[in-house]
Amino acid sequence: MIKAIFFATFDVSEGPKIHHQLPPDSVHPSASSASIPLFAFQPLTQYIIPAPALSNRPLQFLTPERPHHRILSHPVTIDGEHYPRNAFTFNFCLVLEEDTGFHSYLPVVKKLATLFRDLEEQERFLSTELAKHGPNEGRIHAICEILLEDLNNYSECMIPISDTTSTLNIKLFPIYPPPPPLHAHQVPLLTVKVDQMVDSSWDLTMCRILPFINGIHSVKRIALLADTDLKLTRKAIKHLLHYGCAILLDIFSFSAVYAPTPAMAEFVQNEAMQQEECLRYVALPCLQRPTPASNSNGNGNNGVDMDMYMHAHNRHLHNDDLVVEESSPMSTTRLIELYLSLHQGQSVKAWCAEHPSVPKALDVRRFITFGVIKGFLYRVHRYAIAASVVSSTARKGKSLQQQRSRRVQGEEKLKGDADDDVEGEENEDEEGLGKYLDGTHCFDEICTDLMISEKDLMGRLKAWGDVQIICR
Repeated sequence: MIKAIFFATFDVSEGPKIHHQLPPDSVHPSASSASIPLFAFQPLTQYIIPAPALSNRPLQFLTPERPHHRILSHPVTIDGEHYPRNAFTFNFCLVLEEDTGFHSYLPVVKKLATLFRDLEEQERFLSTELAKHGPNEGRIHAICEILLEDLNNYSECMIPISDTTSTLNIKLFPIYPPPPPLHAHQVPLLTVKVDQMVDSSWDLTMCRILPFINGIHSVKRIALLADTDLKLTRKAIKHLLHYGCAILLDIFSFSAVYAPTPAMAEFVQNEAMQQEECLRYVALPCLQRPTPASNSNGNGNNGVDMDMYMHAHNRHLHNDDLVVEESSPMSTTRLIELYLSLHQGQSVKAWCAEHPSVPKALDVRRFITFGVIKGFLYRVHRYAIAASVVSSTARKGKSLQQQRSRRVQGEEKLKGDADDDVEGEENEDEEGLGKYLDGTHCFDEICTDLMISEKDLMGRLKAWGDVQIICR
């Protein structure tokens, strides 16, 4: 949000001078005003109306006093014999709070500088207006006023410049940070209804993978199901991440381990609305088949068919014989107790065994996913380290260091022999499972890359021998 906007020029008698400022007296108040300015103007005049070497280029700086404000500007100097001292210098400046994202405002000051430089060179628009009107009057002041109001309220503006054919069109475009690194074993989850925005102009890979992005399938699994190239699939999902249309999760499995984070305290104490949201998200409806009175055998078989239960919960139920009833409400206290009962060293499967009534009352996957999304649960990953792989890596590093020293000394023959040895050793280590046993690859990544189950992975690790499993 723009805190203030002002227009300054170099006056031949007064030096750097502010002619227009909005809100009034926000930057350089008059002597009769009791307003407190956002910052001291005089110490910054050399940056607002800078030397010719710094003119005609964008500038942004922070005010020295607290609270700090960021000033964005693009000073312009126009040479001409008809100007006093043969030059005319002006600057439109925007004042923002220090922590406000300023990158989307940089094109604004650049466009103001470009447009009004052209108007001044063509018809002396600015110098004429300054001669006709005093401070905070005239068309320049009106333009600044509309600009401040429209950009803060609508993030865009269209201001016609009177008596000219020019129009000031500005729109603020958000600057998104680059997406996080995306790996084949990560699971994307859509946060918006992207399928309702798809049209014929969309990328073919994106259209093919969207039906399989459901918070369950990994990136590699999505590529296999959609029959698309993995690199193109990752690129398409990165676009969704870049624009905030998706987030990344871990592969959910009942053998995984989850534990609370310090954010759990905030969820327990201050997040009543979030607790209700969690209950609505994780609670399962109660599904029953109506039992005809003639077939009633009095055995009380009114339990839930879990297959149909999950089938209906995933919105793929097409059986009219099922009756959906409201499930018995779970209290928020009980919900918090269940989250706090998760801890390191206990898998989700073991946790479900300790709470046998939980799978009948809530969707365990959604229960875990909600905590991960909100940040009060974290996944405890497992990593495998083999002593032989670590020592081999150390030997390769030492060998590469020796090669560099030999190359410096000019021992080309010994260098070539060492290269052959290192390449052969490296190829041998990278085949199969060995390259994943250096402690930097989690089980999800290994299983996804090798396309094996966790049970098969554990069998292969036992066969390897000198492998230690680390949880972190």
